[in-house]
Amino acid sequence: MNISPNKVVSLSYELRIDGKDGEIIETVNASHPLVFLYGTGNLLPKFESHIANLTAGASFAFLLKCEDAYGPASEEALIEVPVTTFMIDGEIDNDLLREGNPVPMIDGNGNHVNGIVAEVKKDTVVMDFNHPLAGDDLFFSGIVVDVREATLEEIERGNAGNGNCSPHDCSSCGDGCCS
Repeated sequence: MNISPNKVVSLSYELRIDGKDGEIIETVNASHPLVFLYGTGNLLPKFESHIANLTAGASFAFLLKCEDAYGPASEEALIEVPVTTFMIDGEIDNDLLREGNPVPMIDGNGNHVNGIVAEVKKDTVVMDFNHPLAGDDLFFSGIVVDVREATLEEIERGNAGNGNCSPHDCSSCGDGCCS
């Protein structure tokens, strides 16, 4: 069975930044593969186009330039936030405000976002809301573990499994719900 829309795909892979000899930043093995509903926009479009029509057992290796992945890093994603935003019980948590520290936040629309502390100033904190892989070329290599027809429920819901998992990280459940 070929990878095509409304198929549930299981992949094992290795992700490197900046090419096939770059630093490994993620490994997903076949015992806990990435499981997703193909064609629903849950993964990078160019990633999906590279694995289209592959079958179980097929291997893949390809480079996504940053423009086709998470885009270049943007200066507009660097936001100065008043230091008082980080007060807990009237005190600034200096452990929280360390450069490079990820901080979960909520944007003006109530969406949960993660920012990285880029710089701590006297009255403000510069937060970086770029995707962590913005500006990086991504090299994927791996194997198609399985391809199956999606159930009607999976198609209606737009993701694989029983609905309790993130479509991007089925291993987070720990109960095999995405299998």
